[in-house]
Amino acid sequence: MTKDLLPTDYQAFLHTIKTRVQQAQLHAVLAVNQELIRLYWHIGHEIWKRQRESGWGAKVIEQLSRDLHAAFPLMKGFSTRNLQYMRTFAEAYADETQFTQQLVAQIPWGHHTVLLDKLRDAAERHWYMQQIIQHGWSRNMLGINIETGLFHRRGKAITNFRQTLPALDSDFAQDTLKDPYIFDFITTNDENKERHLQSALLANIQRFLLELGVGFTFVGSNYHLVVGNEDFYLDLLFYHLQLRCFVVIELKRGDFKPEYAGKMNFYLTAVDRQIKHSSDNPTIGIILCKAKNKIMAEYALADIRKPVGIATYQFTTTLPDALKDQLPAIADLEEQLKNVEEQDTPT
Repeated sequence: MTKDLLPTDYQAFLHTIKTRVQQAQLHAVLAVNQELIRLYWHIGHEIWKRQRESGWGAKVIEQLSRDLHAAFPLMKGFSTRNLQYMRTFAEAYADETQFTQQLVAQIPWGHHTVLLDKLRDAAERHWYMQQIIQHGWSRNMLGINIETGLFHRRGKAITNFRQTLPALDSDFAQDTLKDPYIFDFITTNDENKERHLQSALLANIQRFLLELGVGFTFVGSNYHLVVGNEDFYLDLLFYHLQLRCFVVIELKRGDFKPEYAGKMNFYLTAVDRQIKHSSDNPTIGIILCKAKNKIMAEYALADIRKPVGIATYQFTTTLPDALKDQLPAIADLEEQLKNVEEQDTPT
């Protein structure tokens, strides 16, 4: 049968089959990962149990690594260090029902090692696992988001979303914004000049989009609008795919000033009337400043009718004061360093 003689619904049929094959492939990968996670938990649990009951030390773990390599030469993952990770993993999820939950089992082992290395709080690990599954973060992206404190920065911007957006949209929009935004990829010496800051962000647009978060699509910079025969230029214009709306970002080199909110309100009205499609949600504005006074920012947004958020940015990943109590004690760090020196590189 030639291609011209194929049934009219063949392409739809082919698409359905291809979708089923892709789903089956994904399910197979998830099943393999779940079995691997289950295996590693049981190995780690047995090691942890014997360490508590029989006082097993590092030498026994090293011997176990050699014996497992000899017994299963084609399998990776039996290095001394990885066995130590298995033990830590089993301790973190001491209840067997915890590690068999779908959320934990879907996370690749390499991501689990990052979570175990960098996070001590179970609730925080759980949130990052949700983000890994929802957004498909790579191991490196997970590490970057943990190091920049995304868990603690999300939803921290000052906004008027609850007063200007529907309930469901306002919650999602609030969680989309951060405070502060971390622009540690900018190395320009002219970062205090707004036009140079804008140029630096555009030169690193991929990193900038990653910091903004999932869903942002770049539309343009210095976006031209004409209102009352006068020219106006938006610093940055984006479209958010999940929020289904345009997002205007204005960059300010210094502290927040109340007049910034009024100007943003004007810009949002212009975008809504000139650019927004009838099916789009109301345009959102984000004012990024070097610093802000919280009370002043709240006052400035109190009677603004358009959805506006105010957040800060910084050029380094210096840990905020609010997070300093999350640091491990010196004794804990010394113990971790000692363990690392005793462990080999995972295979």
